[in-house]
Amino acid sequence: MQVKLLELRDEGTFIPLLCVDMNQSRHDDPRVSGLAQRYLLRRCGYPCDGRPNIAITHLGCDGKPMSNDPYSWGGRTYPVAHKFIIEHWAELKDGDVVDVEFILGEKPTPKVSERLSAPL
Repeated sequence: MQVKLLELRDEGTFIPLLCVDMNQSRHDDPRVSGLAQRYLLRRCGYPCDGRPNIAITHLGCDGKPMSNDPYSWGGRTYPVAHKFIIEHWAELKDGDVVDVEFILGEKPTPKVSERLSAPL
């Protein structure tokens, strides 16, 4: 499994996300590593076919759900971001901003990460 932490932004919104690709890495040899993970994922019905199977949740661990279905969220922020994360998984890295307004063409440029302007 591969984990990435992303910054989800929308109009007036800042949500730190925990994103997990539940498929085995292409570099893992399924005969050697990940057998338990693959077994459990398959038992739950996940395809384990090498395509991104991205589950996301709010990093704050505040009781919000985790889902790998972009259509389960409702509203606009999570579904748009989740679909974008799935489509661009390989390009995204820890700390990247997923800006829903930019994705939807409502803003000409993506937001800059708050970490670049906020002291720790």
